[in-house]
Amino acid sequence: MRPDLITLKQLRAVLAVAETGSITAAAQRLALSVPAVHNQIKLLEENTGLPLLRRSADSAGSDLTEAGFIVHDAAQRIAAMLVHMGDDLSAQSRGASGRVVLSVVSTAKYFAPRLVKALSDQMPGIEIALTVGNRERVIADLDRGVADLAIMGRPPRKPVVDAFPLGPHPHGLIAPPDHPLASRSPLTPDELHDQVFLSREVGSGTRILMERYLAELFDRGYAVAVMDSNETIKQAVMAGLGIAFLSLHTVTEELREGRLIQLAAPGLPISRHWFLVRAAADPERPATANLRAAILRMDGHFLPAIQTR
Repeated sequence: MRPDLITLKQLRAVLAVAETGSITAAAQRLALSVPAVHNQIKLLEENTGLPLLRRSADSAGSDLTEAGFIVHDAAQRIAAMLVHMGDDLSAQSRGASGRVVLSVVSTAKYFAPRLVKALSDQMPGIEIALTVGNRERVIADLDRGVADLAIMGRPPRKPVVDAFPLGPHPHGLIAPPDHPLASRSPLTPDELHDQVFLSREVGSGTRILMERYLAELFDRGYAVAVMDSNETIKQAVMAGLGIAFLSLHTVTEELREGRLIQLAAPGLPISRHWFLVRAAADPERPATANLRAAILRMDGHFLPAIQTR
């Protein structure tokens, strides 16, 4: 048998004969001539090498042979698969299904999983792949088309993006509760200058904001210790190695439990914004558009609540 020579027309002919009981009735259902239906079944019989139809007992129609039932069962499964395929394609064209890659900067990992869970509950047909990286990686993912959507604190200049504000993004200076400056309010620039500032790598969004803030505060250099993650910085602050300028969304648990405190420094907290961005040059698939709309409808309610000083 040559499976590659079997056509949908042949299988539909077998299904129609089985359902109507005769080649004549099958031809009427399929809007074909009787010879055309007969020819489709004959070609299938020649391919399988077995008869698929036999005259019924009253000679008024046709019944399936044992081989015909095997072909009929396979034809039914194929027909069902085609219907499912049509449903899936329709759902994808409406944006009700598909796969969307959401890339977030590492600072956003403290709320992004809850966001993805809420979106998955709303849109179970859409698979959401969450990736986390530093700012440079997220921008690269957007530029290469790896990420469909991204969440970051400051939209990049390149690639050109469509940016949608999500909600406030507060930043402040963090210290352990027993730090000598913990009870001082307000702090002076001179008191802060003698501290070691624990920071992320050069180029990170938080580092850029910290450098701008300290440049306005000090007219001379200051001590910085670079660490590779927000978690490492938090542990180092609690260990007394220095103070840190961080997104307050990264320390919600520690602030609530009293393991860390905000310092009452001049001009703090600084409030920036979270943005949802997409590469403007990339065509937006329906699933991505629906997911973006769902995130924006949440109006930032997924962001952690912070009690700022």
